[in-house]
Amino acid sequence: MEFACSHVVCNWRSESLTEDEAKVSNQASSLVPPPVPPRNIQQNNTHSSSLPPQLPPRDLENNGEAQLKANVNVVSLNVGSLVEISKASAIQSKQKPVHCGECNAIISSTSNTETCQNTITWSCEFCGKVNVYSLSALKEGRFPLRPPPGRDIIYMEEDRDAEYENLDDMLIVLCVDISGSMSVTSEIFPGNSMRSPTYIPRMQGVQEALQMVLSSLQKTSPLRRVALVTFNNEVMVYGDGTGAPVFLRDWALLDYDYLKKEGENYNTPHCIAETIQPLTQKIKELREHGGTALGPAALVSVAMASQFTGSKVIICTDGRANIGLGQLEQESTHCPVHSPYFYNQLAYYAAEKGVIVSVMTFEGEDCCLAEVGRLADHTGGRINIVNIGTVATEIQSAIADNVLATNVMATLLTPDGIYFPYEEDDNRLVREIGNVTDGVEITFQFAVRPEKVESFQTSDRVPFQLQLSFRTRDFQKVMRVITQQKRVTTSSWVWAGSLNMSVLDVHCAQLCARLTMEGRVQEAQRQLRAQQDLLKYISEQKPSPKEESIYGNWISTMSVICEDLTNVNQNTTETEAQPSSRTSSNASFSDEAANVVYQMKRAKSVKGKGQGVPMLEN
Repeated sequence: MEFACSHVVCNWRSESLTEDEAKVSNQASSLVPPPVPPRNIQQNNTHSSSLPPQLPPRDLENNGEAQLKANVNVVSLNVGSLVEISKASAIQSKQKPVHCGECNAIISSTSNTETCQNTITWSCEFCGKVNVYSLSALKEGRFPLRPPPGRDIIYMEEDRDAEYENLDDMLIVLCVDISGSMSVTSEIFPGNSMRSPTYIPRMQGVQEALQMVLSSLQKTSPLRRVALVTFNNEVMVYGDGTGAPVFLRDWALLDYDYLKKEGENYNTPHCIAETIQPLTQKIKELREHGGTALGPAALVSVAMASQFTGSKVIICTDGRANIGLGQLEQESTHCPVHSPYFYNQLAYYAAEKGVIVSVMTFEGEDCCLAEVGRLADHTGGRINIVNIGTVATEIQSAIADNVLATNVMATLLTPDGIYFPYEEDDNRLVREIGNVTDGVEITFQFAVRPEKVESFQTSDRVPFQLQLSFRTRDFQKVMRVITQQKRVTTSSWVWAGSLNMSVLDVHCAQLCARLTMEGRVQEAQRQLRAQQDLLKYISEQKPSPKEESIYGNWISTMSVICEDLTNVNQNTTETEAQPSSRTSSNASFSDEAANVVYQMKRAKSVKGKGQGVPMLEN
C-alpha cells in the first residue's frame, strides 16, 4: 500500500465535481501511452512511514504558490506483489483475525487495547466502537490474545478447498473466428522493382500462427492441455482434435444456460504432447465462411476453461458479433440478451471461475472492442489489436501470463469523514478484483468531507487499513491485512519532495480511462488539466526542462485521446447527466480508441533504484 503524498491533505476540494459526478459505478478493474522516463525528484522519504518529509506548517498563508487542483490524496495497491505470499516479508499467522463488531476493521499493532484479568478492550480507531472480548473466547476460537506484532499480517486458513493444482494442468482454449471476413488478404512482403508484393489471406496467417504456438507449447509445456473452438454461423467445438467435433447452431446460439452446460460438461482434453498432430490437422482444415457467432463461442470456451482454475481463453476475431448471444450489430434488435449485459455477465462468470480471457482483434477492422474487451478487462487478460505478423507473438504472450491469485477482494477502511471520489460515498471501499496476474496495480483517491475538516485538523495521524482476501494457486484462503497511519496537514500547498509522481501519474491514467469508458470524457479532460497544473507546479520547484518536456508529451498524448473521443461521444451520447446512455455508447468507440483506453486502465508503475516510472503494458 503506497501513498502519493507523505501527508493527508485534509482540506482539498474539487471545484468541478458535482454530487452526481463524484460517483462512478464500481467495476472490476485495474494499458498503454509510451513509457515515461523517471523524474529526478528526490523521493527517498516518500516511501518512509517513520520520517515523512516536512510539510508547511498549519494555517500557512499563501506565499505566491498556486493552489493544487489535483487531488494528491491517492493510494496505490500493487496487487500483483501483495498476493505473492511466498515472497512477502509480512508476518504469517494461523490464527483468525479479530474484527470490530461495528465496522469490521481488524485489530493491529497500531490499535489501542487494554487487557484486564479476563477481557481485552479495544476502542476501534476507525469507528470508535468499544469492543470487549473475553480472553477465554478468544483462545477457544483460535484468535490472538494480543494485537499481532506488525503492520503487515498474513492470515492463512488451515483448511483448503482442494489439492494443489499444477500450472500444467490448466486448459488453454483457442477461440478462433473463421467467418467470411477472414478471407481478406494482407501484405506480408512489400514489393519492389523486381517483384510484386506478397499477400496471404488472414485465415492462413492465423493458421500458421496457431501451429507455431502449438509447436512452442509442445517443447516448453508438453503437459499443457489445449482445446480448439471456432465460430462463424455456428460454433464448432473441436477440443483436442482426437474426437468428433460438437456443432452448436440455430436456437442453441441463443440459449445461455444450454451453451454454458455444454462447455462445462465437455470432456477434458489430453495434454499437447499427445494431441499436437490431430489438433494441427484440424487447424489446417479450417475454412472461412459465414457470419460471426462470437458471443456463443466465447461462452462455450469460458465454460470449458472453468473446469480448471487459472485456465485461459484466447479469442481471435476480425468482425463484430452478429449471430446469437452478444450481437453487436447496430441493426440487430431481436437478440434476447442485450450485448453489454451479456459480456458483463460472462466476464463476471469467468472471473469467478478463475479464467483469464484475452481478446485480439485485427487492425483496420471494427470489432466493437469496447464491448468484447470487457471480458479481458475484468478477468486480467490482454486486449490488443494485431496483424498477421504479430498474432503468434500476442497469443504466446497471453499464454505466458500466469494467474497468481483468484477471487481477489480488496477492502480499504478509513475513519468516518473520509470518502472516495469516483468510487464510494463512504469511508469503506470494497473492490472485487477477480483474477490477478503479475504487475496488476490499482489506485484510488480519497478526500475529507468539508464538515469534517476541522476535526481532522486537530488529529495528528489518520489510520488506513487494507484487507486483501484471495485464494492462491493451491487453493489456500488468505487474508492479508496492512495497517498504516498517515500524518495530517491542513495546508493544500505541498512541495515536490513530498509527492510520489509515479503513483499520481498512474492514477491519472487509470481514472481518465475509466471516466472515458463511462462516457464522461469532459470529466476525464478536467482530470488531465489538473494533472498538467500539478506538473507545472512541481517544475517550478525543481525545474528540469528535458524531463518536463517528456512528461508534458505523456500528458499531451492522453489529452489528444480524450479530445478524439469527445467527438465520438458527442455523436452517440445524449448528455453526461444520463448514466443509462453511457454503457451503450461504448459500442461507438473505434477499436483503436478502445484499445488505448483499456491499456490506460491497466497502467502501472515500474520501480527502479528508488524511482517510479508510469507505463502502460501491451
